[in-house]
Amino acid sequence: MPDWSKIEQKISAVVNRTFHIKSQTGIAGGDTNQAYQIKGLLDGEIQPMQFFIKFNRQNRLDMFEAEAAGLKEIENSQTMRVPHVIASGIDGNQSYLILENLSLTAAGNASAKQLGEQLAKMHQTVSSQATASRFGWWRDNTIGSSPQPNTQTDHWVDFLREQRLGFQLDMAKQNGFGQSLINKGETLLTNLDSFFVGYAVHASLLHGDLWSGNYGYINKGEPVIFDPAVYYGDREADMAMTELFGGFPAEFYSAYNETWPLNKGYQQRKTLYNLYHILNHANIFGGGYVMRAENMIDQLNRYI
Repeated sequence: MPDWSKIEQKISAVVNRTFHIKSQTGIAGGDTNQAYQIKGLLDGEIQPMQFFIKFNRQNRLDMFEAEAAGLKEIENSQTMRVPHVIASGIDGNQSYLILENLSLTAAGNASAKQLGEQLAKMHQTVSSQATASRFGWWRDNTIGSSPQPNTQTDHWVDFLREQRLGFQLDMAKQNGFGQSLINKGETLLTNLDSFFVGYAVHASLLHGDLWSGNYGYINKGEPVIFDPAVYYGDREADMAMTELFGGFPAEFYSAYNETWPLNKGYQQRKTLYNLYHILNHANIFGGGYVMRAENMIDQLNRYI
């Protein structure tokens, strides 16, 4: 169990007032971390404060620090709402990340439209630390429980080949997924350039793990995104993942395309981008994701 007194001390130091935890409620649903909502009071106040806190093993502090940096990167773009970062640290044999607690609510078509518009504006953000042709990020992070390298490169296809698909295929090889998948994957990597003929990729600020479980609505329908795996890359990678597991309404897509229309080649490339996530799921969970990944590679190789 967490040492809640240490968490109280950490929050107190950050807000510069003594904070007392009154309750802790476990939150189910995550595959990677143990999460709680905590409620408490500042000295002299009667209005309770709430925080969201995630725990993992002590050696996963770097994962939390990278997530915190990603949330700040998005927040600094002034395009989309994210939970404010409170603190991160180590408590005994556990690491933790404390965030602003956001109460999610139902939303209508107008909120979905706003989500699409704001995401398009976020994708128009380029890194203040690099030119618009620089892909990756200043630090590595994680995608789920897997490492996600972000070594910056000047060419998107090189980044996609080495830091994304190639990295996951190397993990697949280490996990013994079979030579058939590996051989087909290597053929795909060799021919990646064929998917980008006539398409100039800009290095957009990406959420990086934008499925339906990582967005919601607060405060009368204001969109919010969370649990990012931030880097700068092709915006189509974010949009492709919104389609991978469903959960985004039609109003979201129409508003996005009204703000910044997608290239006509997106329908072909979205399978390429979603292959990264299916390979990652295969490497984490195994099972049917391995066959699904090989089927996707077969489909892509038919385009070559």
